[in-house]
Amino acid sequence: MTFKNAISWFEIPTRNIDRAQKFYETVFDISMIALDMPQIRMRLFPVTDLMNGISGALCDSGGFHTPSEDKGPLIYLNANPDVQIILNKIEAAGGRIIVPKTQISPEHGYMAIFIDSEGNRVALHSVPEK
Repeated sequence: MTFKNAISWFEIPTRNIDRAQKFYETVFDISMIALDMPQIRMRLFPVTDLMNGISGALCDSGGFHTPSEDKGPLIYLNANPDVQIILNKIEAAGGRIIVPKTQISPEHGYMAIFIDSEGNRVALHSVPEK
């Protein structure tokens, strides 16, 4: 088996889905899509081609998902064209930067890590245009 993408979907836990939605919409300048089911409330990140792209959602599952600053996988969200554009909005939106914009290498771009409004550790990645 080979993967087109190693990741196909991700879920970011929330304590307050409305607050989390406002945070992510503010820092990424996006509109999220509500999807509420009987057992879980979600706010989907917009993607142009779900079958061929990667996306995910904010999730309020009544405790199945638990926000964490230091446990579990670290998700890197796309911050192209520049990580710093997103970082500049983090604190005003209720988050906290824990690793500032840091160069990985000239060809692999930059990364940063923040704590979101819900207490999740989330990373950013951007690659310079060639």
